[in-house]
Amino acid sequence: MTTFPRLAAFALLAGLVAGCSQYVGKDSDYVAAGANPQNAAPLTVEQLGAKVGCKPKMQVDAKDLRTGYCKTSDGEFFVNTFATEKLKDEWMDRAPEYNPHLVGPRWTVLGPLKVLEAVKERLNGDLHLMDHRVSPTPKSGY
Repeated sequence: MTTFPRLAAFALLAGLVAGCSQYVGKDSDYVAAGANPQNAAPLTVEQLGAKVGCKPKMQVDAKDLRTGYCKTSDGEFFVNTFATEKLKDEWMDRAPEYNPHLVGPRWTVLGPLKVLEAVKERLNGDLHLMDHRVSPTPKSGY
């Protein structure tokens, strides 16, 4: 039995692809984590997956959004990359508030909180718990 509802997440992602695809414009270059957006190459789904020991199984491979499913010893999660920061922000605005996200420049990782906490340091992302705002690491009993 999986700990993460893959079909629900896939349906959410597929629906968001259609909504996001109309927003690609001149600023559609990817950016690497911690780099200058004008000079950076993108971090791909595959590169993000490799940082946590995963070879992602591609679920969505569109110009605007790429999504890969990962299953590691840390757990199951989805890695998403976006053509622009604006697309990432729009995707996050439409994502359910109850699903935590790990967020970086033009990428998100969606999965159970325990999994996101396990991969957070390796990906150098910010944890967003509710309302897609950056949240501190929860204390026990949170």
